[in-house]
Amino acid sequence: MSFLEEIQRRRTFGIISHPDAGKTTLTEKLLLFGGAIQEAGAVKNNKIKKGATSDFMEIERQRGISVATSVLAFIYKNKKINILDTPGHKDFAEDTFRTLTAVDSVIVVIDVAKGVEEQTEKLVEVCRMRKIPMIVFINKLDREGKDAFDLLDEVEQKLGLRVTPLSFPIGMGYDFKGIYNIYGKKLNVFSADNKQTVSEGVEFNDISVPELDEIIGGTAAETLREELELVEEVYPAFDNDEYLAGDLQPVFFGSALNNFGVKELLDCFIEIAPSPQPKKSEERLVDSKEEKLSGFVFKIHANMDPNHRNRLAFIKIVSGTFKRNAPYLHVRLNKKMKFSSPNAFFAEKKEIVDESFPGDIVGIQDTGNFKIGDTLTEGENLNFKGIPSFSPEHFRYVNNADPLKSKQLYKGLDQLMDEGVAQLFTLDLNGRRVIGTVGALQYEVIQYRLEHEYGAKCSYENLPVHKACWVEPEDPKNEEFKEFKRVKQRFLAKDKQGQLVFLADSAFTIQMTQSKYPSVKLHFTSEFN
Repeated sequence: MSFLEEIQRRRTFGIISHPDAGKTTLTEKLLLFGGAIQEAGAVKNNKIKKGATSDFMEIERQRGISVATSVLAFIYKNKKINILDTPGHKDFAEDTFRTLTAVDSVIVVIDVAKGVEEQTEKLVEVCRMRKIPMIVFINKLDREGKDAFDLLDEVEQKLGLRVTPLSFPIGMGYDFKGIYNIYGKKLNVFSADNKQTVSEGVEFNDISVPELDEIIGGTAAETLREELELVEEVYPAFDNDEYLAGDLQPVFFGSALNNFGVKELLDCFIEIAPSPQPKKSEERLVDSKEEKLSGFVFKIHANMDPNHRNRLAFIKIVSGTFKRNAPYLHVRLNKKMKFSSPNAFFAEKKEIVDESFPGDIVGIQDTGNFKIGDTLTEGENLNFKGIPSFSPEHFRYVNNADPLKSKQLYKGLDQLMDEGVAQLFTLDLNGRRVIGTVGALQYEVIQYRLEHEYGAKCSYENLPVHKACWVEPEDPKNEEFKEFKRVKQRFLAKDKQGQLVFLADSAFTIQMTQSKYPSVKLHFTSEFN
């Protein structure tokens, strides 16, 4: 296959939603259609002994939530599909925002009973800002929930999207009869017994024929005809260009757990979704069809294999071909590097690949050379923008609970912070370490992983800090800045990159400081330079 054909058969997308709307379950079912796994395991189901393939950290299996973004790939109808399954939990939002820099399109999952929830709104807003094409999947139709039209209205109002349904449910919950696929003009009749395998649909080009009544019953058929007529009048017809520009969002209905409506979603997705797109760098727009390699690190994961203490850097390829053992330039360190065993992913299974194309995600063994946001090229100086580091909202001191293990503790903290799980600050005054996170659940994850992956125990102590502000003085030598450092020395710290950070205890303190020392600027993200 030629280079251009390889690009055109790639589809890279992320799945986002509020916790528990069914992202990981949907991911599993997509893999089932791709023939990648034989039987799917839901996150919360005890009957099937298999946990979900994409949740591989011990803590994820215990709680039934996804904590880290996982990368999965499969081939379906000769298209190579890369899925990034993200955590929905708001404490891990940073991981999800970073993942969105690496995808070309997004599937938003919404729970039929709960409708649009807060976390969905935040994530969709990020996608809207970046004009990422979105498909909406309304999940859990086998349970009682909101009326289909009410839901579509809610999606339009709360998420600010323009929607058009490409499939429509017949009844719901107890009376759930099936789904009429508007895009493919097919009727799928629902039966709850084939949860882990695949079911076929019946074709209906014309829904006025009497056979419809025989299959789903007279009243249901009447309702379906009325509703579809309404859909045609109210909603715009599907237009592929508008969808690709991020101005129109198709909606599908289904039940991921019962494997219903998922195939329709996938069939339509591979036809309409974008192949790898050009990406903006600070220097210029990089087109995916360029011959020369460029790519960036959007995630680092330590200890995927507890026996080997390895770290993997996940690289999204933007242009060119990534070849094994070829020398590439690491832009930030300005040195050439070769990679002898780049991995392609399949949840827990990794395979070594000889070449990868734009849109693919490659995992590289990392010994501490990479940070999130680093760029690899064939020699050109490029930097991809848009992987932010936010100001944390929770702060705690870390204390070493086992003095004999202090080396392990510091090594563990270092590696976990490189992963971007949280941010580490060291106080100037006494060198105590402070961990700042976006959400409280991360402290448990850090404590758990330190103990199980590094054998180090730690305890926490609360610290009354409102926000961390990165400090930028106009002139480091002037009196005002020296005065600022003298007065505030108890609240000053360094982050991992050695930048000066001011830990402010309230919004009021920040205002006071800014008015008292006007030449000292305070920033809420670390990317101000």
